[in-house]
Amino acid sequence: MAFSFPGARCYHFFCIFARMIDRDTIDRIFAAANIVDIVGDYVTLKRRGANYQACCPFHQEKTPSFVVSPARGIYKCFGCGKAGNAVNFIMESESVTYPEALKMLAKRYGIEVREEAMSEEDIARNNNRESMFALNQWAADYFQRYMYNEDEGRAVALTYFSSLRGFSDATIRKFGLGFCPSRGNRFSNDARSAGYKEEFLLSTGLSLKREGDSELRDRFYDRVIFPVHNVSGRVVAFGGRTLRTDKKVAKYQNSPESEIYSKSRELYGLFFAKKAIQQENLVIMVEGYADVISMHQAGVENVVASSGTSLTEEQIRLVGRFTKNITLMYDGDPAGVKAALRGVDLILKEGMNVRIVLLPEEHDPDTFARAHTSDELRDYVSREAQDFLAFKARLLLGDARDPQQRTEAIRAMIESIALIPDNIKRQEYVKYCAEIMDVSADNLSSEVSLARTGARAGREGQEFVRRHQSLERQREQMESIPLTPRPNDSRLPQDTSIGTSMQTLEREIVKYLLKYGHMNFAVLDDQTKQFYDYNVADHIFGELDTDGLRLSYPVYSEIYDEYHKEFDRLGVGVEVDVTRFVNHYNPEVSRMAVDLLTSDDNYVISRIWEQKDVHTESVQEQLADGVPSVVALFKWRTVDQRIGELRKQLHTPGLSDEQLSSIMAALTKFLAVRHALANVTNRLI
Repeated sequence: MAFSFPGARCYHFFCIFARMIDRDTIDRIFAAANIVDIVGDYVTLKRRGANYQACCPFHQEKTPSFVVSPARGIYKCFGCGKAGNAVNFIMESESVTYPEALKMLAKRYGIEVREEAMSEEDIARNNNRESMFALNQWAADYFQRYMYNEDEGRAVALTYFSSLRGFSDATIRKFGLGFCPSRGNRFSNDARSAGYKEEFLLSTGLSLKREGDSELRDRFYDRVIFPVHNVSGRVVAFGGRTLRTDKKVAKYQNSPESEIYSKSRELYGLFFAKKAIQQENLVIMVEGYADVISMHQAGVENVVASSGTSLTEEQIRLVGRFTKNITLMYDGDPAGVKAALRGVDLILKEGMNVRIVLLPEEHDPDTFARAHTSDELRDYVSREAQDFLAFKARLLLGDARDPQQRTEAIRAMIESIALIPDNIKRQEYVKYCAEIMDVSADNLSSEVSLARTGARAGREGQEFVRRHQSLERQREQMESIPLTPRPNDSRLPQDTSIGTSMQTLEREIVKYLLKYGHMNFAVLDDQTKQFYDYNVADHIFGELDTDGLRLSYPVYSEIYDEYHKEFDRLGVGVEVDVTRFVNHYNPEVSRMAVDLLTSDDNYVISRIWEQKDVHTESVQEQLADGVPSVVALFKWRTVDQRIGELRKQLHTPGLSDEQLSSIMAALTKFLAVRHALANVTNRLI
């Protein structure tokens, strides 16, 4: 069934405009955008627990009802109802269109955006990127299937991961670990047989081809596999570790840079860690894949790895979306100490708080995590973490043997302190380092000021002028172009009311998925008198898939289908990351996701009554009532529409006896189904 409504034109209008900016750029803009910083430019935000609060900038109010959630990257005013992500906020605040808001954020974060409409080559490139993502996901599934189902995979990789590394089956499946066959072209041949093109096998780096050779060979043959996910959970690359002892064979083989993968923009494990990072307001940074996985398995999940590369500004800004607190955890040997020193100046420059934890010399994060419980790990981090600049000062001072070395140590500290953007914080470090390094605080402060205004003055001045001129040009352009009238909200059909059954039911189904898809509810079986647990998403998909039903309204259908695909990939009970919908490249999906995620539910309001000892339904109780009811009603409404169509067909002139009989048989069948559904819905409601 297909529906047409006036709002669909606005939806199509937005999609056409969005295609002017390719999806990769949009993803980078959303990854860089920090909603607290963006909203903070317009209103004064005050922290309230995990969120921020302010008086709404979109309507007059005395009591703050405007809330910003950094965890979800959204804002919501509970007074006027406006809600959205960073792009939506710029659209509302500056009265600009979706692509204009994207461009404004891109300029803010130094992301290049092509202004012209996409050419056929650009469209082809985007299609190629999606093909690469699809191939990578297939490859990740293939490597894991091979490990579990083939004798070689079980004997080599599964034994290594489970017996030698101590990874549980749940951990192996969570991180998608696998094995590439030892026969040098088995994977490439199987991928070709599955329909994947040679050009994408080469562009992703999964396969290699020697010059003058027509045969493909596997990059990762005879290696255990670590898939690398980006922040939204898509597989962008792979790391392969050899289990051979031959020193001529490189221990690790990694995917090359590609259209979808840049090692400077990815952190291993961030997709799995970001929720814990937000909850702990802290990220622990380690070096390797196994370090991250072992820490997660031990119950400490706010852990990521740079995978042996030096930290980059893009990686630090990516982490900065979730927390300003970084703890570096490295081996306690000299090599570990040197590793800890790399990239820290970049972290300080971004205004983040850096601490360091050194492990006992006999341990690395992997072995330490396997030897301790989660409580012991957390206690150790809390007890042993020391401020990085204080650690660096003591380290440099301890290595200084003469006045020259001492001077170099002080100079190194001055350079690091000068990078700190916050003046108060900078002065506190000046006092602290002056004390432990036995130098004058005034002299140290003067040197720090010179370091900030001296060599950097030219670059900072040029950047200021460039930014100022860019803003002036942008302001002139905006003043010379008349504002385009804002289109009407196309999320809902304009020719129907909010009470329209099918539209309302589809909205409720999608809301249940986004807000509660990973949760369970219990239903009492009338015959056995026992309670049975059901997963919300599994119940919805199972019921609709069995009858071949899909949602009809475009925005609901797009969210439903994408959630379904991700749910199938992750499995029952694993929470689908809803930020993929909040920051969706389709602005209508983004708007709807924010609207549904911030919609009021009765159970939230009912907490007031619980405080007064008045019984109210729990979330699970409401799900047990609501989910089966909305699914049954959706089925009933679908069948009812089909009955209406069949009844119209009965009045078609010139029907043969055979056609009439066929319609009557179908009508009888659907009437019986409707009667059964009516009984079910009456019981549920």
